[in-house]
Amino acid sequence: MRYFSTRGNDQLLSFEETVLTGLAPDGGLYIPEHIPALPSDWETTWKDLSFADLAVDILSLYISPLEISRAELAALVDRSYRSFRHPEVTPLAKLDDKTYILELWHGPTFAFKDVALQLLGNLFEFFLARRNARKTSGEQPETLTVVGATSGDTGSAAIYGLRGKENVSIFILHPKGRVSPIQEAQMTTVPDANVHNLAVHGTFDDCQDIVKALFADRTFNATHRLAAINSINWARILAQTVYYFYAYFRLRPQLPPTAPLQFVVPTGNFGDVLAGYYARRMGLPLARLGVATNANDILARFWRSGAYDRLDASAAGVRETLSPAMDILVSSNFERLLWYLALDGAADNDTRAACATVNAWMRAVKTDGRVELPAAVLALARRDFVAERVSDDETLATIRAHFCAVPPYTADPHTAVGLAAARTIARENPPATVQVVLSTAHPAKFSEAVTRALHDAPGFDFARDVLPDEFRGLLEREKRVVDVPAPDIELVKRVIERFAEAQPAPADAPLASV
Repeated sequence: MRYFSTRGNDQLLSFEETVLTGLAPDGGLYIPEHIPALPSDWETTWKDLSFADLAVDILSLYISPLEISRAELAALVDRSYRSFRHPEVTPLAKLDDKTYILELWHGPTFAFKDVALQLLGNLFEFFLARRNARKTSGEQPETLTVVGATSGDTGSAAIYGLRGKENVSIFILHPKGRVSPIQEAQMTTVPDANVHNLAVHGTFDDCQDIVKALFADRTFNATHRLAAINSINWARILAQTVYYFYAYFRLRPQLPPTAPLQFVVPTGNFGDVLAGYYARRMGLPLARLGVATNANDILARFWRSGAYDRLDASAAGVRETLSPAMDILVSSNFERLLWYLALDGAADNDTRAACATVNAWMRAVKTDGRVELPAAVLALARRDFVAERVSDDETLATIRAHFCAVPPYTADPHTAVGLAAARTIARENPPATVQVVLSTAHPAKFSEAVTRALHDAPGFDFARDVLPDEFRGLLEREKRVVDVPAPDIELVKRVIERFAEAQPAPADAPLASV
């Protein structure tokens, strides 16, 4: 299996090169040269596998054994998931006969991103160790400078996946004051010397734009050997396809044979739901995927109108909501979906034509802030997805309703967005449809929203009912973070260059002192 850019350069990369490169030089995202079909006996041979064993079988469809042997892949997968707190890694919780929760937050940082980033961190380490083992005595070892932007959970999950790893430095940009206190503390209290946090005065989109610009700067990229941990990295999407299959196998025996199964996914950057799309295209029998957005609803607006538009006419930019990990204007992974929509609409499934079309669409988004896609493309998108927007008031009401339900369930605000959207989407579904809502984070990570929703709920006690032991005292620990006073790529470069030269920085150092 080889990988190429959605924007059409002719370079085909191995899985290793794709993982280490992250973003294509032309600004595109890497995708596989084809989506593999499932083995003819997949439903019988995979149905009783553990999460780790299932992951090995699915990942093997995309990774040549000449690159990573099956034994090596099994060892990487085992190392990635042995630290999860639940034996099933991503367990299901039943709310009622028509609604289930897929809990993705049983990893080290209590967020769904651990599923992919524990694996990605181990892949980085594996590839570097193998490359350096081939070097002769006296040769400089290869190193990676991992750069990422986070709206909350990606940063801590990436840091926990890479902390202390040899020959790897990680720089995480987060929008100052726009992540929850617990999320910020999880990132900034990690003491490992290879971990660096940058608090950028701006939005997540500003942080994401800086990261993309760093990768596009070929000289800087080559000098520091940049690698991506955001969901632009193909390995993250691939890792996330596994839990769609795992949930299917755990749930399908409990359902009537003809009951449609629908996953509803709270999403900002579109990576989590895109993994479900890949699973569906591989052959997993799923109903249309539900895309749940908050007030930053570029995706919901696209599925309504066919316009992919950075700015809602009623908003002046990113809106701050109770579900901050979804406070995003531009969903990076949407470009991967656009490529498949362009391919399905092209004559003779012409991949070059699809690349050219996507390139034109993304240029329009960059220059004009929007692109209006043809009606035929929108029809193709509606074949596989349905989207809904959820307000903060609906989010709070949903948290409260499920806490007070029988059985009670405490949802974080992102999961609540998914639950509220699922309820709306269900009205248009066939009556027998069963929904699985992806729960992306532990509710303790968003104490303000959960407490606001439940402060007067009978019997509610945040410390007793929600707060895990791992979070106690976290906010009081010493922080290591560099303050970046403007969303300026040159300021960020200076921070990276300073640490690359091994000059220590004091905690909370203002950038002016760099």
